[in-house]
Amino acid sequence: MSVNLLQRVAVAFVGIPFLLFLINAGGIWFSCFFSLLALLAVYEFHHLAIHKATPPPLWLVLLITLLFQVNFSLHLVEVWELLLAVVLVLFVLELYVKEGSPLLNLGSIFPGLLYVNLTFGSLSRVRLDAPDGIGLSMVYLLFLCVWAADIFAYFGGSTLGGKFIHRKLFERLSPHKTWEGFLFGIAGSVLVSLIYGNYFSSLPLGTSLMTGLLIGLVSPAGDLVESMFKRDAGVKDSSSLIPGHGGVLDRFDTVMFISPFLYFITFYL
Repeated sequence: MSVNLLQRVAVAFVGIPFLLFLINAGGIWFSCFFSLLALLAVYEFHHLAIHKATPPPLWLVLLITLLFQVNFSLHLVEVWELLLAVVLVLFVLELYVKEGSPLLNLGSIFPGLLYVNLTFGSLSRVRLDAPDGIGLSMVYLLFLCVWAADIFAYFGGSTLGGKFIHRKLFERLSPHKTWEGFLFGIAGSVLVSLIYGNYFSSLPLGTSLMTGLLIGLVSPAGDLVESMFKRDAGVKDSSSLIPGHGGVLDRFDTVMFISPFLYFITFYL
């Protein structure tokens, strides 16, 4: 095993039980942990943005992130009201910035600021607001399927990648992703959702399978979106915070991207 893979296994051995404990605990523990992840993810995105422009100061985007995450937990104001206030404040502050282009300065941070907060906010709403234990089951299902898709895609792609389908999945942004790995990832996610829906959850089996299939199909998009930003900034990892995994954006990119889908499934289907 490579050093990188050993690091990944060691982090998973410690991190997965801790994460499952927090998901089960819910409440303030869940909110605080995922608010911390949101702060770290915005910090990493700010680091990417400074490679291309002069974004708003780090302390300000961290403060905005904290306000968003607290609001998702406590429901102080409507999300669109907070978003409107943030947009107006950043527009006014940009009047005093003397470096770079206002379009680039604001455009470099808005995607990450909104993406990080709205995706982690979606996850928070699912866990904390869904009734009758549905939120707990859906969040468990999300992480189990994401992990299964990642593991199946990794080993399926490394053993069979390129042997049957010679065209890469999305070579421009991720030259190592293969169609075989993608299909194995879907299979892994659906298999776990089937087992979880049958034996470990009160969710309807159809809901569990639909969610597992969606996660398998959409999982690569989360990684590709983050790869797009990293490639544009000219960096390999968003940070080196998590040994063997990179940063929060590297490790939770798929969870972030899928969380809004999970929100809509939970509350509207």
